[in-house]
Amino acid sequence: MEQVSLVSLWLPILLSAVIVFFAAFVAWTVLPHHRSDWAPVPNDDTLLQAIRSLGLERGQYVFPKAMTPEGAKDPDAKKKLEEGPVGSLIIWPTPSMRKSLVQYFVYCLGVSFFVAYLGHAALDAGADYLHVFRVLGTIAFLTYSIGAIPQSIWFGQTWSSTWKSVIDGLVFGLLTGGTFGWLWPG
Repeated sequence: MEQVSLVSLWLPILLSAVIVFFAAFVAWTVLPHHRSDWAPVPNDDTLLQAIRSLGLERGQYVFPKAMTPEGAKDPDAKKKLEEGPVGSLIIWPTPSMRKSLVQYFVYCLGVSFFVAYLGHAALDAGADYLHVFRVLGTIAFLTYSIGAIPQSIWFGQTWSSTWKSVIDGLVFGLLTGGTFGWLWPG
């Protein structure tokens, strides 16, 4: 059988990225399932003032210090850990929707490119729709979703939020696999 040229997959790469980009928009802004992922902090003015007073710059922070190997040895830090709360805090600059949308689209293009690369390496020209859909849809599903699971295992993200992201990833994988199956060179 004849191997598919990676260049010949430019249309499914681009189209699947566009489709997933818009599907993610629908998932996050139109459908209600992600609205409960983030709970508001009661009296957030107090929290915001406390964070400002610490002078934290952009970065990822953990509390209490007992969460670090050095802190785990300190009896006072161990007590703080037992008393709680335990958590993490991410400080980012003022969000830029335009920048985030561009970065997400580039991410979708990257996923579609690597899906195409694996398809180019593993599938022959003229492979039937269902075979292309199954193989490349599985790769896309894994790429879009499985990475979310460690966030719940290690970093306390709620499992409900993670499973919603995994389901979104399943839909994105199906859309990607369907696009490649439909446009696979014969």
